[in-house]
Parts: sequence; structure tokens; C-alpha cells
Amino acid sequence: MRLYTKTGDKGQTSLIGGRTDKDSLRVESYGTIDELNSFVGLALAELSCCPDCSDLQAELQNIQHELFDCGGDLAAVTEHKEYKLKDEAVSVLETCIDRYTAEAPPIEKFILPGGHKAAAELHIARTITRRAERIVVKLRKTEDINEAVLRYLNRLSDYFFAAARAVNARQGVKDIEYERSAAVFRDDK
Repeated sequence: MRLYTKTGDKGQTSLIGGRTDKDSLRVESYGTIDELNSFVGLALAELSCCPDCSDLQAELQNIQHELFDCGGDLAAVTEHKEYKLKDEAVSVLETCIDRYTAEAPPIEKFILPGGHKAAAELHIARTITRRAERIVVKLRKTEDINEAVLRYLNRLSDYFFAAARAVNARQGVKDIEYERSAAVFRDDK
């Protein structure tokens, strides 16, 4: 198999059901999700050094598959789309977010991204997720998308935040509060 096809040499790329310019919002959206997936892989590699993070490793690998689903769904421009990503993936993330939030000490203020190296990498994934979400929101204004992708990205950034805090808690690393932050988190229970 040859990796290069030369079909994109003039600035266009193939979609599922068509072609478009490589700088289109559609390509930008799934390209950013691809970038995110690579950073998830980096965090996953770092977590291999954390023996008490096997649950998180399995979740991140599943998230990588779901990110490919998101990218495929965003690349589809055929009239009759059969989307891969479903809302069940959003529900799974919510369960994980609740579990990881309970693991970490309560916070009231914003925290600085960082701590354990794997936690810092999860924070990077969180910020790339937010960027991907902004691009998908912009794409949605002009083109049809799988709405589950938008919900998934919104929840995924919260997942990465909660997971990063859980990694820090498991590794005995304290989150550092942003000194000039007002109290922004509250207990809704």
C-alpha cells in the first residue's frame, strides 16, 4: 500500500461523498479532532507508568475510537448518512466524570493545568477539545452535522478535566488553585 496518492496536491481532499478544499471548516473540524486523538495517545502512553490508572487507560483507548467516529461523521457529506457516534457515548462520559469528580478533593476556584505529567497531558487534551468544539459549532452554522458529536465534545472536555484531577489525586499531586480566581465551583447537591 502506498501512503501518498497525490490527489491532494492542488489543495483539495476527499470526504465521504465528495471533495472539498483542505482549509474548509469541515476539514478543520475533523483535523482538530485528529490532533486531539494524538494527544490522547500521548496521555495514554504516559499513563502506562501509573499502575493505578488501568481504568483510565481503557477509557482513553475507547475515546480514541470514538474520536475516529466523530471525525468520520464530520467527513460525511453524503445525502443519507449513517452516523457512528451515538448519544450513549455522552452518557458514558457523564458517568466517568461523576466518578472522577468524587475521587478528587473538592475545589472552589479555577486550577492551574498541570501536576503529574499525565494530568498535564489530559489538560492539553481538554483545551484541544474545546477548540474542536468551537470549530464544530462554526461548521454547524452552515452545514449539517451529527449533533451527537457536538454534545460529545462538550462533555469530553469536562471528562479530561475530571480525569486530570483524578490522576493528580491518585498520584498524590495537589492541584494548584489560580490565586486570583473567585469561587466558581459550587456543590449542587
